[in-house]
Amino acid sequence: MPYLCSFNRCLTDLSRKCAAAFQSNFCPAANPLPVQKADVLPEAPPAAPGPPDEEWTEVIQPHTRLLDLGLRDVWRYRDLVLLFVRRDFVSTYKQTILGPIWFFIQPLLTTITYMVVFGGIANLSTDGLPQLPFYLAGVTIWNYFAQTLTTVSTVFTTNAAIFGKVYFPRLTMPLSIVLSNLVRFGIQFALFLLVWGYYLLGQHSLHPNLYILLTPILLGLMGLLGLGLGMIFSAMTTKYRDLAMLLTFGVQLLMYATPVIYPLSRLPLKYKSFIMANPLSAIVETFRYAFLGSGTFSWFTLAYSTAFTLVMLLVGTVIFNKVEKSFTDTV
Repeated sequence: MPYLCSFNRCLTDLSRKCAAAFQSNFCPAANPLPVQKADVLPEAPPAAPGPPDEEWTEVIQPHTRLLDLGLRDVWRYRDLVLLFVRRDFVSTYKQTILGPIWFFIQPLLTTITYMVVFGGIANLSTDGLPQLPFYLAGVTIWNYFAQTLTTVSTVFTTNAAIFGKVYFPRLTMPLSIVLSNLVRFGIQFALFLLVWGYYLLGQHSLHPNLYILLTPILLGLMGLLGLGLGMIFSAMTTKYRDLAMLLTFGVQLLMYATPVIYPLSRLPLKYKSFIMANPLSAIVETFRYAFLGSGTFSWFTLAYSTAFTLVMLLVGTVIFNKVEKSFTDTV
């Protein structure tokens, strides 16, 4: 019996040791690993104060006033206007054989045609002036207006790709057209001065006067009138492309309603009031009267042309600035 009790006691102690060994090997919760103390990271230094508010070089915002013409932005982009002028001047006669010589050929051929058709066949009067300077004077100043009007009228449709990619004041584009056509006029005007000097010194058939000093004003009126009317038509051609072709035909008809190929003094009285209602008539007549010494001049008609030009310029600029916001949806 004593041996049996001793055996049971040994078996009990063995089972307890086995249980303790099992728990230490397979139950980590009963014998947890020592927890290492995490390293404490140093606190980040306080953030430096931010830079002051940046001043943007360009802020694009909608116009809030009807008469907000954005002339300040146009002045800031004056370098871009000059680049457009150079682009128009270079691209017009690029890859041509004669190049800028076409500036002289075009008015000369037109003048010779008028001399043959209207001076020779139709036998229209030139108020006793030589035909060459008479027709060349009208053609020179008329071409400046006609080219400005027809080119500005399609400014949205021909430059839609540029307008849709980058922002710049849209008014810079028609202004560059006026200036580029002024360069063309300067070349043709030099040709006119050569012919004018020949008849003035050689034949003494011309009698210029002090109204020559009005030439810069007359050029400004022609350019601004073409700009104003062109911007009005450019707003309409974005929806109705037919107006561009109609305008080209209408400009040709308008020339016959302007004393370009005939003197105003030879018109019947019933037609003269109708022709004088055309604001271009006073400008062309004043230009011819100043250089050739023959024609009709009136301060009243010139003031009427000036007022009409300013009104068309204001209306055209307002319409242009309004349409430029949404023309890409219709072009």
